Amino acid sequence: MRNASDKQTQPAATVRELPFTADELLRALLELAPERRVQILDSGGARGDEARFLIAGFDPFETIEAWGGELLVQARGESRARVERGSLLSSLDERLARYRVARSGARPAAAARLPFAGGACIASFSYDLARQFQRLRSVAPAPNLVAPEPDAVLVFYDTLVIHDYARARTYLTSTGGEQQLARTRDALDAARQVNLFNAEAGDGGETRRREAEAMSNFTREAYMAAVGRIKEHIYAGDIYQANLTQQFTCALAADDSAARVFLRLRREHPASFAAYLRRGADTVVSASPERFLRVTLEQGDEWNEGDERANVRRVEAWPIKGTRARGRDAAEDARLRRELQHSAKDAAENVMIVDLLRNDLGRVCRYGSVEVAALCEVQEHPTLFHLVSKVRGVLGAEVSAGELLRATFPCGSITGAPKLRAMEIIDEYESVRRGLSMGAIGYFSFDGGIDLSVAIRTMTLSAAGARFNVGGGIVAESDPSAEYEESLTKARALLRALGARASRQ
Repeated sequence: MRNASDKQTQPAATVRELPFTADELLRALLELAPERRVQILDSGGARGDEARFLIAGFDPFETIEAWGGELLVQARGESRARVERGSLLSSLDERLARYRVARSGARPAAAARLPFAGGACIASFSYDLARQFQRLRSVAPAPNLVAPEPDAVLVFYDTLVIHDYARARTYLTSTGGEQQLARTRDALDAARQVNLFNAEAGDGGETRRREAEAMSNFTREAYMAAVGRIKEHIYAGDIYQANLTQQFTCALAADDSAARVFLRLRREHPASFAAYLRRGADTVVSASPERFLRVTLEQGDEWNEGDERANVRRVEAWPIKGTRARGRDAAEDARLRRELQHSAKDAAENVMIVDLLRNDLGRVCRYGSVEVAALCEVQEHPTLFHLVSKVRGVLGAEVSAGELLRATFPCGSITGAPKLRAMEIIDEYESVRRGLSMGAIGYFSFDGGIDLSVAIRTMTLSAAGARFNVGGGIVAESDPSAEYEESLTKARALLRALGARASRQ
């Protein structure tokens, strides 16, 4: 067991190949008991090299849950969490430095094409975490969530399992030694034998048809009125854009489970940044198509004292603004794609957020390195078209993961611009806190890589039921009725996975 007080550099990773298909691995992971804290980040191989891996961990050696100013910290083998006070982002930086794996020793030949070799922190950040470090003048909505939810959860693993969809191979990677590798493999083998998740057990072989009602915190009229009031702020020059969401809540059927909801959603609405995260009192299911931040290590143009090219850390953000539902046939698909591609309103929304992200990244990147690598490209998903841009830069040499988050979180695509004023206006009209919805999910590898999604199309499921937010960017040209309908379009896949429909209020 790793002692949380260890400060030495961690050993290089050991990598072993496993005879698991992606489907076998996923079902084995979902069989594990809740207390094993399985966390899955699954691209489904959706977009080639841009999203080709399934990354999962269980039996973490340390977890941190943030609740306001308190951090609940629990190490492997401890029966209870201890309470610490302090900054979550500082705690993240301290752990990543402590558990650092030297990249030069962490790339065995068997793992040459993996995103990382060694351990990682899998993290989920609530939108409301930003209130701890953003200077908002607004009063936050009353914290009347359906169930209490942490501001963030950090889960640290010395052993992870990674499936490469492109090569159809599965690997175990660990800094925990041979015994930990063996324990992990034995647990997966045992879970594969159980395999309760089959069509007869209701794993999503058919979409549930119970048609429960999902209740929103807005009526149609109230949402449209809020859009109108946000437009008044735009006309007054307060903001250029704000992202208004409505929150749906729905009871989960007695014979259903978060795992089955995840499998149905994965089958019917595969996404580049899908996730299934078992946390303390809830489970997260996500089908996000949007990358928030990715940090990769690359060789730069500068040379170090050893006459070798120095590594640089490149950071990318891929904001989404602009959405259309897919058509019923190829002709309608082509028409909707063209409509999105030539929409002046959607392009304006997208460009505003690109400018915001250029500013955010400019605070932590080398001067002159921030650039727009792609602008307003149409990206195709199974049920939707999205307008996507890509902004990138080179991080400053001393910028930590926590400092990067402090400069950029939450993502501008789900706030509006300017960011702080848009967040204050959102607080005026959204009657409940967003929770994890509109926050971020992803990993921080121990060799320096980061990949986070924006937690859109994301729900939390607990004993109280399912909860998620959907919305869209409001600009001067927004039509209130169309904005309301767009939010329902974005909710459709999640409602279908739950076997629910939006209540007609």
